[in-house]
Amino acid sequence: MNVAYVPIPKDLTKVRQKLILNLTKRQVICFSGGALIGVPLFFLTKNVLPGSMATFLMIFAMMPFFALGLYEKNGEPLEAVLRHIIESRYLRPRRRIYQTQNIYALLEKQARLENEVKAIAQGNKQKAHRKRKAAD
Repeated sequence: MNVAYVPIPKDLTKVRQKLILNLTKRQVICFSGGALIGVPLFFLTKNVLPGSMATFLMIFAMMPFFALGLYEKNGEPLEAVLRHIIESRYLRPRRRIYQTQNIYALLEKQARLENEVKAIAQGNKQKAHRKRKAAD
């Protein structure tokens, strides 16, 4: 009796639904875009340039589309990785200052203010008490 075993991945977030030829929808779209750019480019340049040069031109024109379809780092596609790199290198400040709030300094300041309020309140009571004695 033969029993078939199918491996089931433990992390289901990495499972991608395959569409055509074991490719995901993203890969099919990117490869189609590359083909729509590269194949006409080859046929337009094969009579003007030598065959190998036209082929290399086609390959270099299609390579960004293949990279967009295939490259993934930490579950993010290439454009997200490039966006993070551009933001961290050029758009955000290079040196970020780490600032904390010293809660103990805030508590000390609050205690000082409360003592000041108490002193003012006691001073007013003493003045009022002195005024009453002077009036008697």
